[in-house]
Amino acid sequence: MVKLNKIYTRTGDGGTTGLVDGSRIAKSAPLMAAVGDVDEANSAIGLAAAALDPASEEAAMLSRIQNELFDLGADLATPADAEHGFGPHDMALRIVPGQIARLEAEIDGMNEALESLRSFILPGGTEAAARLHLARAVTRRAERAAVAAGAERDLNPLALSYLNRLSDHLFVLTRHINAGAGGDILWKPGATR
Repeated sequence: MVKLNKIYTRTGDGGTTGLVDGSRIAKSAPLMAAVGDVDEANSAIGLAAAALDPASEEAAMLSRIQNELFDLGADLATPADAEHGFGPHDMALRIVPGQIARLEAEIDGMNEALESLRSFILPGGTEAAARLHLARAVTRRAERAAVAAGAERDLNPLALSYLNRLSDHLFVLTRHINAGAGGDILWKPGATR
């Protein structure tokens, strides 16, 4: 369990930050951009969840995802070790296949009740759906940042898969929420010409 007695440490004043193994890297490193974008995605998801009924299954899904995004941030900030690589073990939080499988099952469950897409959809609809569209876009940015970081250092490939699947999940969740409020807002190519 994490215990924080003091919020500021001054260790980052020189522009570096610590990884889980104690090593330090520049705050401007691509890995830290990815960790920051994951944090921003988590915040955007929290904002979307605040527009939902807290007792709803949609809110429960987002709560699980928010917790997993903390795990994912820790995963990114924990270099592979010689004994375990990127496998889960007592000393490292890692994204595991079951977390991705759950996202896929939730996507499939929500998608079954939705009409097939006939057009691209515009971000919007209900307040919760509009916030989720923003969270989806931030999640895509986090995925791009993680891919860029992975070009410099080894990352858990399941962390990248999770981010990819999460953006799909958020997209389907927006459609699921909007289905109960009049449906998707469809893009009309050239409508204002």
